[in-house]
Parts: sequence; structure tokens; C-alpha cells
Amino acid sequence: MPELCFILLLVLHISLQYVSMVHAFTGTYGVNYGRIADNLPSPERVVTLLRMNKIKNVRIYDADHGVLSAFNNSGVGIIIGLPNEYLMEMSISQDRALDWVRQNVVPFFPATLITGIAVGNEILGQPDQELAEVLYPAVRNVYSALSWLGLSHRIEVSSPHSEAVFSITYPPSTGAFKENVLPFMMPLLRFFSEIGTPFYINAYPFLAYKSDPEHIDLNYALFAPNSGIYDSGTRLHYDNMFDAQIDAAYAALDKVGFNSMEVIVSETGWASRGDENEAGANLRNARTYNSNLRKRLLKRKGTPYRPRMVAKGYVFALFNENMKPGPTSERNFGLFLPDGRIAYDIGFTGLVPSSASTLLGSFKLPGLLVLILILIL
Repeated sequence: MPELCFILLLVLHISLQYVSMVHAFTGTYGVNYGRIADNLPSPERVVTLLRMNKIKNVRIYDADHGVLSAFNNSGVGIIIGLPNEYLMEMSISQDRALDWVRQNVVPFFPATLITGIAVGNEILGQPDQELAEVLYPAVRNVYSALSWLGLSHRIEVSSPHSEAVFSITYPPSTGAFKENVLPFMMPLLRFFSEIGTPFYINAYPFLAYKSDPEHIDLNYALFAPNSGIYDSGTRLHYDNMFDAQIDAAYAALDKVGFNSMEVIVSETGWASRGDENEAGANLRNARTYNSNLRKRLLKRKGTPYRPRMVAKGYVFALFNENMKPGPTSERNFGLFLPDGRIAYDIGFTGLVPSSASTLLGSFKLPGLLVLILILIL
């Protein structure tokens, strides 16, 4: 009986697609609002920050009720996350998925503009096969819960992937999924194709450059002037890695029969600090990448391989997160500092003006000496 109900609901939704499609993204630019920190502004102040800077799209990695309440009537679209640790439970029980949606979506929607639910994060291509096996059933049950509540035509269900799902991405036309990923990826893609969900990919030129700085042109990774690469498979030229990573995903989707599926970048960014062995992790590169990325997305244009499919992306991240584990870079992806000041200038406004110490830190040594002399005189 539960299976029959699910099939009926799926048929109903597919017919509804012709009346009202889910639109989880306004414009082309969004940010990831990670909160693994003990020193961040309140969610209410975060909403103020987003609205000041006209940022209309946000992703979070859970369904925190304090955050969802703060976004009430903000007009900011928010994709909430169903964390990886819930996948097993969601996969085996449609009732549990329904309870989760009732607890974490229904009390807030539509006053809080929940535009999507990301089920898990970077599951496929990782060592944990158990989670890979339960991802599709969990996605299906969450979608079924939304359908049951009449929300599936207003709230998108997705699941973002890392570059680990690909066996090859260079040149872009060779993009292909790993063979051991396909058994889990294919049912997911078929389902997402049926319900109109894009393919979400976490694409980081920073990570690619960090792993091979001797062979990757930094300017190519940063959208800075460079000679670019030529893809003989498509006879297309690429002048930045971001576009190339998106097109590698399109190529992989083409190879398995999903050539009409949209690709959206769910995470991208550049660390402003890193350990000694983290090539390229510094403030100048972070500012250059994020400034150029913003300009590129605001142009509302496609990629060389998909010129008519406007590129969209969420920057990682809104704030530096001081409690994230791992290398130093993990704690330094923020566009803003925990006190609400800008981490560096790419055209955004902070909650408070940048302090004198931050301004001094932006001077190179000669400029700093001149400033000191002026103050003394």
C-alpha cells in the first residue's frame, strides 16, 4: 500500500509540472551559510547582512529552527539540508520522512521561503558504500512526503555531489562518472529528471589548483587573464576552470543520457588562509577569485558547451567558521568575518565598517610606511 501511494503521488506531481515548476534559484548568485563556529552573528543579523547585499539565495546544511524563524518574511530563498546522519532513517521509513518535513518545513513555509531540501551532501564517490545505497531511497521518501503535503511543486528535492563522482574531467568533453558510482547515480538521475531537479555539483578550482600547482595555471583558476585551454573534443576554448568544471559535468551527464539536465554549482570558493602546504590559499587569491566569480555569474551567461544554459552558483561561504576540523583553509572560506565585517572587498557591505587594523592589513609594506609617516607628521 505505501508503494502504491507513492506511485500515485509521483504520477500526480509529474502532471503538475506542466502547471507549476519548482524554481529554487532567483538570479544566478547565492551563498552557503555554514555555522560550524561559536562566534557568528545571530541569524537575524545574518538576514540583515544578506538583504543589505541583495543576496537572494542561501543554502544551509541543516534545518535549524532559529535560522528558519529568522528568515521569516525576508524574501531570501533558502535551501535547507537533511544531514548525512539522517539518511539511513529516511530511507527505510516514509513515515519518518513525513515527520521530518512536518517538523522542519511545514511550521515555517511559506513565510520562510524554503525553496529546496538538499538530501545529504557529497555522498557518492566516497568510501561509505552504506550511505551510497540509501541515498536514492531517502531522496524518494522526502519527495513523497512533500507530495503528500502538497508541497512538491513548490519545494525542490536535490542532493549535491563532489568532484569525486567523476573518473575524469579534463579536458571537459571527456567528463565521465566513475563506474563504481553509476549504480547509485543512475536511479538518482532518472528520478531527478522526472521531477525536474538540476544536477548540483560542488566545484572548487581552488582544490584543483592546490592539488597540482605545478601544472595548473593560477590565473586560469582565478578567472584572471591567461591563454586558457583548448578542448579538441568539442573545439571549444576555455579561459577559466569554473566553466570547464561545469562543462565536464554536462559531458558526464550527456554520456549517460541526461543531456537536458541543468547543472548548478552548489559550492565554490577560495580560502583566504591556509597551511604551508596549501598552495594558493591567501587573501589576494580569495579576493580575486570571488570578485571575478561574482562578475562572471552576474553576466547571466552560459558556458562554452552550454551557451544557452545560464551558469548559477552558491559561494562557499558566508563566514569563516572557526570550529571546522581539517587544514587551516577549511576555517577561512568566508566572505565575511564573524563580527560581520567584510573579509576582503569584492563589493559587499559589512554589518560594521572595516576596522583600522583590517585597512592597514590591506596595504603593502611601502604604502604602510607612507601611512605611518603621514600620521607622525
